[in-house]
Formats: sequence, structure tokens, C-alpha cells
Amino acid sequence: MSASAATPEVGTPEAATPEVRVRFSPSPTGTPHVGLIRTALFNWAYARHVGGKVVFRIEDTDAARDSEESYLSLLEAMRWLGLDWDEGPEVGGPHAPYRQSLRRELYDDVARRLFEAGELYESFSNAEEIEARRRAAGQDPKLGYDGHDRDLTDEQKAAFRAEGRAPVLRLRMPDEDITWVDLVRGEVTFKVGSTPDPVLVRANGDPLYPFVNPVDDALMGITHVLRGEDLLPSTPRQIALYQALTRIGVTGSTPRFGHLPYVTGEGNKKLSKRDPQSNLFLYRDRGFLPEGLLNYLALLGWSIADDRDIFTMAEMFEAFELGRVSANPARFDLKKAEAINATHLRALPVEEFVRRVLPHLVKDGVLPAEPTEEQLAVLSGVAPLVQERLVVLSEASGMVRFLFVPEQDFAPEEDSAAKALGQDARPVLEASISALESLPEWTAAAIEDALKVSLVDGMGLKPRKAYAPVRVAVTGRTVSPPLYESLELVGRSRSIGRLRRALGAI
Repeated sequence: MSASAATPEVGTPEAATPEVRVRFSPSPTGTPHVGLIRTALFNWAYARHVGGKVVFRIEDTDAARDSEESYLSLLEAMRWLGLDWDEGPEVGGPHAPYRQSLRRELYDDVARRLFEAGELYESFSNAEEIEARRRAAGQDPKLGYDGHDRDLTDEQKAAFRAEGRAPVLRLRMPDEDITWVDLVRGEVTFKVGSTPDPVLVRANGDPLYPFVNPVDDALMGITHVLRGEDLLPSTPRQIALYQALTRIGVTGSTPRFGHLPYVTGEGNKKLSKRDPQSNLFLYRDRGFLPEGLLNYLALLGWSIADDRDIFTMAEMFEAFELGRVSANPARFDLKKAEAINATHLRALPVEEFVRRVLPHLVKDGVLPAEPTEEQLAVLSGVAPLVQERLVVLSEASGMVRFLFVPEQDFAPEEDSAAKALGQDARPVLEASISALESLPEWTAAAIEDALKVSLVDGMGLKPRKAYAPVRVAVTGRTVSPPLYESLELVGRSRSIGRLRRALGAI
């Protein structure tokens, strides 16, 4: 079903069903960030664990901040991560459309019904008047709206309109404490009066996020709302709105809430979406594997076992329980994320590693867009050696470039050459050339034996001192795949030619 399909009739509650329905409902502003994805992942894992449904909904009612580019980025992020959804954009479903910007008639109808039932009321007070009343009463202005307009008479409303004022619509909060059992934090209570009557509809008729978000959850039959801790203060007004929606027959129940812990960055401050470290695509472009990054994000507030950090997404879905979600803030540790990614990278079958690393090699100009069979054979040969040394896929370019660069363009990196190809490297290179030229067969084992006999045994050098000049002369870098295998892959003629050019440059 497309996004323009007919919408469900307002006021028809979902049939009673034990099915769990969660939602991921981002706003299309900016670039997807890791905190957002952690929330999406926990929703996915819970739904998959219990056999429920995932609803992907786009909350794009803020025309000033939302963008089509950001919307497409959200879809791109989900595709890259491999997180699918049962209802939503590109999939459709019985509650389409799944973009709030296309659901205005629904919101207008629900707002009208709530107003007619007395659940919403007209409020004419402006911010200056509210603050003045708070100060006059000796109260902190930060307490916000004071309920002044709850019981205006028709005459008072007419007088305000005569002044040219247009009212907003506010929700009448209950005159009692609001308590719920949070799925992560246990029992939570907000005292009566601590949450002012919220504005749900602007004076121009535009519905606001505090209104459309719970209305959509109600109409789409959402049973569990798992979201960030920063949204916890808004939960009382959402519960109050659900109660009002139940009274007018739009829904028959209130979702269960679970507030996930903050993801913090440097200095234990909440990781902001403006922090460069939070940009999801930074990790994709560096060459994180989706499964490696998701594995790490899963650890930001949850654990599969006390002594286990590495697992697949299938294993996470199988094991995920909300009882293991912590209420404590979780610090984003880039080094640990890299270590976990490296573990997943090493576990890839060679052919899969080649498939995944190839786009990075093409992007960096190491290989053409359509590599030859010979180039692919060389890449397959070096892949097992490189996998063991990579943290992210983008590091492969520098490590394998020496195998594919035309000989006329090959030259050791300046820093590496300065460290390893000084005057004291001359005898090492001379001895290496002599030992390798006479080899009867060009294999890694034969190369290792020849260099060991010549440099370590014959010259009395320690391996690090002996092999560093050879490595830099042939691979161009101080860090490369294993030396003997690298020489074998480069070939006898090219290897000895590079050793001779390095010797001539000293």
C-alpha cells in the first residue's frame, strides 16, 4: 500500500490483540545519529524477540526544520543497517500514510472530537500574561502555564476574540497524580500540578508534536513505546491524552512506556546530534560493518550476558529482554566500538570481506570501478592477511595499494622512508637483494628462510631492524600485510626492482 492510500476511520479502536507493536518515529532533521539508531535497535530487538511488529513512522510536521534530504537519509540508514520494518514508508500497511505531514485530516478530526467532549479547551493567555501572573503570585515563572483559561465564560472568550486574539487548544490535565510502571525504571510518579496543561493545537489550527505523536500511536495500535530518557517529562501529558482518547473512543488502551538510558559522550554529557562523533554516516564511510556497529550500540544500555560483548543481530533478537536494559547512562566509547567492529571484520569469510572492502578500494582509487580478474585474484590472495590487521574497511586502501599501483608510480611514503631507509639500511637492502635473487622458488616460506639466513643469522640483526627496510622498500609503508606473503604477492621481479630503487635513493 502506498503512502497515499486511504487512512483508517478515526474513532475505530484496534481490535483487542496480544500482539506487540512498537514504533520508530524519527523527525527528518539533520543526519541520523547513533543515539537515534540505538533507540531504533532496541525497538527492533524487542519486537523481533516477542514476535511483534515494527512500525516505522516519519514525524515531519515541523516544516521549518524537516527536509526531504533528511527523510531519504533515514531510509538510507535503515537499509545500510539492515533494520527492516513491518509497516511504514516503502512498505505500506493498514495505517498508511506513515508520514505525519500526510495525516492532517486525521488530526483535525480527533482535535475536533476532543474539543467537543471538553477534553481540550481554548486558551487565550500569552506568555507575558502567564509570567506576570506567576510573579504576582510569588511563584517561579518557569512553572509555565497556570490553568487560568480553563473555565473562561463565553463572554470572556468573546471579549478576547474582539481584541483580535485567536486561541490555542490545551489539554485539560487530570487533577490527580499520574503514575505508571516504566519498563526500564520501575514505578514513576508525577505529582498533580507538576505538568501544566500543554498546548496541542496552535492558534492557526496546526497540530503540535505533543498531540500528533500520541494520536498516531493510538490509531496505529502501538502497545509499547521505547524511547530516550530525555522524553520522560513528556510522558504524563501523553498518558493524560491517551486517557482522553479512550474516553472519546479513539483507542481502548494506553501503551506501556520504557525510557532508555542516555548515551553520553565526552565529559559524560548527553551525546548531542550536533557532535561529529554521533553522525551515523561517519561510521559507514570509515568502513564500520553494520553488524559491528549495531553490536556495539546494543551494549549502550543492555547486555546479552555479563561476560560477553560479541554477538550477531540474530543472537540479540533471540536474547533481548527489557529486564536487562539498564537505567544508567551509557558512554559512547569509540575505541570499544572499533574493537568490536574489528572482531566482526575478522570473522567474515574471505569472499564476503572482498565484497565489502571493494567499494572502499574503488572510492580511494586503488582499484578501478570494474577490476580485472587478475586484480580480484590478487585481492583475494591478500584478503586473509589484511583482515587480521584492520579495524575498519577504509584502512585497507593504504595497506594494499602497493599491490596495485603501477611501478612507475610506486614510491615509499615519506614518513616511512625517513624512518626505515636511512644510510644504515644500505647493507640490509644489498644483502636482501643478493639473498632473494638466487631463490629457486618464489614462495613466502622460501623468502622467509632466505631473509632470515641473510639478515638475522648472517648480519646478526634483530628481526625488527632487519625487516623494516625491506618492508618499506617493497610495500611503501611501515605497516603492511605480513612481509613474506607481501613479497610473494608482489612477485620476484617487482620486489627486487623496488629494493634496487630504494637502495639507489639512499
